[in-house]
Amino acid sequence: MTRLCAVSVDLDEIPNYFAIHGLPEPAAPAAHAVYDIALDRLDAFSRTAGVPLTLFTIGADLARPEAAARLRRMAEHGHELANHTLDHRYDLTRLPRDEMKRQVERGARAIEAATGQWPSGFRAPGYTVNDVLYEVLEELGVAYGSSVFPCPPYYLAKAARLASMRLLGRTSRSILDVPWVLGAPTRPYRVGRPYWKRGHGILELPIQVTRGPRLPFFGTAVTLAGPSRARLLTRLVVGEPLVNLELHGIDVLDTGDALGGLEGHQPDVGVPHRRKLESLAAVVETLRDAGYSFVRLAEAARAFAVAQPV
Repeated sequence: MTRLCAVSVDLDEIPNYFAIHGLPEPAAPAAHAVYDIALDRLDAFSRTAGVPLTLFTIGADLARPEAAARLRRMAEHGHELANHTLDHRYDLTRLPRDEMKRQVERGARAIEAATGQWPSGFRAPGYTVNDVLYEVLEELGVAYGSSVFPCPPYYLAKAARLASMRLLGRTSRSILDVPWVLGAPTRPYRVGRPYWKRGHGILELPIQVTRGPRLPFFGTAVTLAGPSRARLLTRLVVGEPLVNLELHGIDVLDTGDALGGLEGHQPDVGVPHRRKLESLAAVVETLRDAGYSFVRLAEAARAFAVAQPV
């Protein structure tokens, strides 16, 4: 099979990061920096690098006309739009089934209403899923999911962060997935029951980890690494049939974009956005030199839906 890479971006607006760290919600302009600043940078990066993007969109954000207009423009430029729920509830898997379904369905409808496109893919907030959520996705006809993140270092870091916040008396809206997810396949698979085993359900395209120790290969790791180390990290995923590189809008922002309130809580905002983009360009160049073709996630899903299990 041809080597494929899909670059996706979760368009979590900045208030989500303040909520993760138990901080008061920021005011404008920081509150809208992902749509007002990051999207233009991502679009320019996409055109320069020759890489289409898949944009996981929170439906409620599109109630703001400026956000809806910018997302329509991204769609017109050929980027795929995918569903990141209506309200980005980190506790999605703890909600009643009917509310889970509402979050997924209304998120898709908001994207369609704003852009005329119905999303075929889904990603859960915080990468946290369960069997009921996958049942809902199948019921709603979702073509693929991309939420499973079988990454021990990330899981342990997140668990430690949540524990330290509790000791400090701060409450995070983020939650921890069950540890069994760490044994899930790292390559595209059809989910079984439980979802971290192979079966005959919806196609899942896991968030990328490296071979061996399953180090995280996503935006935060790459942009903190810098261009040279990003190349070294990329070599640890070369050979995978699909490299599913997941970014966030904040991965192309920095403290100069009114994000000073996250200093000391979110280390990556201290990296200048131009250096972050250089790191992402280094990843793309390394993968292209290794023979990877860059596609949207929906295209990758179609390729693996008909392929033999990997």
